[in-house]
Amino acid sequence: MLLELRAENYAVIDRAVATFGLGLNLLTGETGAGKSILIDALALLLGGKASADFVRHGEEKAVVSCVFELTQGAAAILEANGIDSESDHLLLRREILVNGKGRVFVNNQPATVGVLRQLAPELALVHSQGETMGSFDQAQQRILLDRFGGVNIDSVAEAFAAWRATTDKLDELQSAEQDRLRMADLWRFQSKEIDQAGLTAEDEDTQLEAEKRVLGNAEKLYTAAMSAHELLYESESSAEGALGAALKHVEELARYDARFQEPAQQLAAAKAIVEDVDAEVRDFADNVHAAPGRLEEIEDRLAALDRLKRKYGQSLKEVIDFGAEAARQLAEVENRDALLIELKAKQEQDAEAYKVVATKLTAGRAEAAKRLEKLAEAQINDLAMSTRFHVRVTAEKSSENWTAHGWDQVECLIATNAGEPMKPLHEIASGGEMSRVMLALKVTVEEAASGGAGRKKKSALPRTLVFDEIDIGIGGRAAEAVGRKLKTLSKGQQVLCITHLPQIAAFGDQHFLIEKTEKRGRTQTEVRRMENSERTHEIARMLSGAKLTETSLKHAEHLLESSR
Repeated sequence: MLLELRAENYAVIDRAVATFGLGLNLLTGETGAGKSILIDALALLLGGKASADFVRHGEEKAVVSCVFELTQGAAAILEANGIDSESDHLLLRREILVNGKGRVFVNNQPATVGVLRQLAPELALVHSQGETMGSFDQAQQRILLDRFGGVNIDSVAEAFAAWRATTDKLDELQSAEQDRLRMADLWRFQSKEIDQAGLTAEDEDTQLEAEKRVLGNAEKLYTAAMSAHELLYESESSAEGALGAALKHVEELARYDARFQEPAQQLAAAKAIVEDVDAEVRDFADNVHAAPGRLEEIEDRLAALDRLKRKYGQSLKEVIDFGAEAARQLAEVENRDALLIELKAKQEQDAEAYKVVATKLTAGRAEAAKRLEKLAEAQINDLAMSTRFHVRVTAEKSSENWTAHGWDQVECLIATNAGEPMKPLHEIASGGEMSRVMLALKVTVEEAASGGAGRKKKSALPRTLVFDEIDIGIGGRAAEAVGRKLKTLSKGQQVLCITHLPQIAAFGDQHFLIEKTEKRGRTQTEVRRMENSERTHEIARMLSGAKLTETSLKHAEHLLESSR
C-alpha cells in the first residue's frame, strides 16, 4: 500500500507530507484548497506527464516522492530494469525543473518515466470524475471482466503467437517474389564461394598463422633444434651420455645399498626424458626444411581466408555461419512450392488450435459476464439507483479480429430508467450516475478478485485505489450508499478518496484536511491528519458551511457514530 506522499514546491504546495494507513483514507477541504493537487502528484509518480507549470512560482524545481510497500511484481520489474531493491519498501521520486526538464529516481537510483509506468499497475489505480469513462473503453471493460472471472488468456496468447508467426512467414514467402529470386542468385554465389573455400575448422586461420611463424624462421629454428640435439645426444659430453654413465655407477651402488635404488630410477627417468626431447627436436629439424613451398601455400591460404572475412564476417565462425544461412535461404527459394504447402498446412493447424482455445475463452467470459452483471446490478442499485445492467460478450470469429487476448468484444450496457433500452455506458448523461456505476463495478470486481464473498483469490491487484471526486453529482441517500461501498472496498485494499460529501467523509479510517493558508505573503497548501474532535468539526463544516452550528455539530457526531 501507499505509506507516504510528499510534495515540495509543487503548484501552491510549499511542503506537504501525508502518511496514509490501511482502509479508507479521506481527503477533504474547502473548494480550491488543493485536494486534487496531491492526487496529481501521485499520478506523476505513476508515470504521468510533467510540466514546468507544476513548479511553484519563484522556485527552481518541484519534488514529489512517495513510499509504497514493495510487492513481488514490483520487485521483478526493478530487477528487470537493473534497480536494487534491498528493503521491503519502494521509494519513488520525481524532480521537475523550471525549464520543463526532470529526473526520476527509484530507490534513490536514476530511472526513467517508463519504469514508473511499468510499476504503476502494480501499485495503484487512479480514478477521477473526468477520466473514468474516457479511459473505460471496450478494452478496459474486457480487462475488468477477465479480472472478475479470473480468466487466464495465456493459452490463447500462445496459440495466437504460433498462428501469427506462421502467417507472417507465409506472407513473407508469398510476397516480393522477384526480389527473392534476385536474392537467390546472390545467396547461391555466396554459399558456393564459402563452400568452395573448404573451411576445415573455425580456427584454421589461427593454426596457419602459427605454422607461418615457424616456417618464416626456419633457418634459426633448424640451427636451434640441431644445437639442442648435439647437446642432448651427439656430442662426447652430451646429456644423454653423461646420464647413461652416471646411471651405471648408481646402479652399481644400488646392488650393495638399497638407498640408491630410487636415485637410480630417477636417473633412468631423466635419461628417458632427454631421449624423448631429443627425438622431438630431431623430428622438428627434419621437417622444418621438408616442404620448401609450404610457406607460400600458407600465405596464399591466409589471403583467401582474409578475403572471406572481409566480406562475410570478422571470424571464420561468422563466415561459416553466413554460408549456412545463405544456403538455408537459397533452399527456401528453391523449395518454395514444397515449403508453401508445408506452411499452409501448419497455418491451418495453428488456426484450428487458436479456434479451440478462443472458443473456450469465450465460454468462460460469457459465464463470468452473467455473474458480473447480476452482482454489479445489485451493487449499482444499492447506490440509490434503479438500473438494469448487462455485459455483452460477442465473439468476432473472423481472423482479422484475432488477438492475443481472444476474438471477443466485451461491452457493458445499462438502462438507468424503467422502460428505456439498454445503452453503452458512455451514453449515460449524468456524471453522478456514471460515478456510482463505476464505483459499483470496482467494488464488484475487487471483492471477487481479492477473495470477497467466500471466493478464492484469483488475481493480484494494485493494493491502492484512488478516487478523485467521483462523488460529484450525488447526495443524500446515494452519498451514504457510496460511502458504505468505499468502506466495503477498503476492507480488502487501501483506498484514497477526495470527497465534498460529509456522508462519505464520515466513513474514513483516516481523515486528512487540506488547507490553503497565507504565510509571508504567499499562498500555500498544507495537509494534516485530523483526530476525532477535529473530524467532527470538519464534517460539521461540510454540512453547514464555514459557520458551525450546534445542529451541524450534532449531525456530524451522528454521522460518525452511524458509520462505525
